[in-house]
Amino acid sequence: MTKKRILPPDRLAECKAAHDLFLAKKNELKLSQKKIADAAGMTPAAVNLYFKGINPLNTQFAAVLSRMLQEPVERFSPRLADEIESLTSTTKPSATQSSADIVQQMLAKHGKNLSEDARQKIADAVQETAISVSGGNVIVADFSRHGLVGDEIRIAHYDIRGSMGGGQKAADFPEMLKDIRVSQKHLRELGVEYEDYNYLKLVTGWGQSMAPTIKHRDPLIVDISIRDFVGDGIYLFSWDDLLYIKRLQVSDSDNFEMISDSTHHPTKPIRRDDTHILARVLLVWNAHLV
Repeated sequence: MTKKRILPPDRLAECKAAHDLFLAKKNELKLSQKKIADAAGMTPAAVNLYFKGINPLNTQFAAVLSRMLQEPVERFSPRLADEIESLTSTTKPSATQSSADIVQQMLAKHGKNLSEDARQKIADAVQETAISVSGGNVIVADFSRHGLVGDEIRIAHYDIRGSMGGGQKAADFPEMLKDIRVSQKHLRELGVEYEDYNYLKLVTGWGQSMAPTIKHRDPLIVDISIRDFVGDGIYLFSWDDLLYIKRLQVSDSDNFEMISDSTHHPTKPIRRDDTHILARVLLVWNAHLV
């Protein structure tokens, strides 16, 4: 089982303040962790990890939480409020300062956690689309990239990974894929069945216990509209505060069988009332070396 890290006191205090504010306003605003999760593009389990102080708050989640609670970020995290303010500053550039220069300055100040390669790619992309015009600097959109065509849909990437092993908590980590575009006709031909493509998401499997069906770091298309057991299959679910991707079968009225495809990982009974199904896995996006 993955060892849980302990946050420093100031980060724990932010999580507690955010949770206390949520509890104080949830009835008034008719909020739930699921509603906040949907707005933030994550799972209720991931939201719970923030509120429990297991994962530190970040600017993206803080901004969503502030909007949902109708309270300023300062109420639970002055630190993140300052970061958001600095990132959204509308200071007008000088006549000699280009948009690319401004982005370089922002990267130097706020991009310390990015790799040098990632920072360079961002800077290069801005440089390519920045032009100088009389009276100021304008960043022009890149219209050379084609939009969605025909029956294509865009599937958003979830910022979580489900463990195919001993359990995995949500965390930041490098991904091979972000959002993807795919033909619905092609998905149907592959046997993928769904009612609404807006509920399709991309997540990443982590570990070896579902091999050979799902290999370590295989991207998976899941349907997050499925929040209950609908028959034998592979599910993304939380149990014991950790995320899993495993097969589930009904053992009896009180338990599921949590099943791994690898023979090195034994089947394990888990209580049904302690198991929270977050999505059903529809497709493994395998990438095989040749």
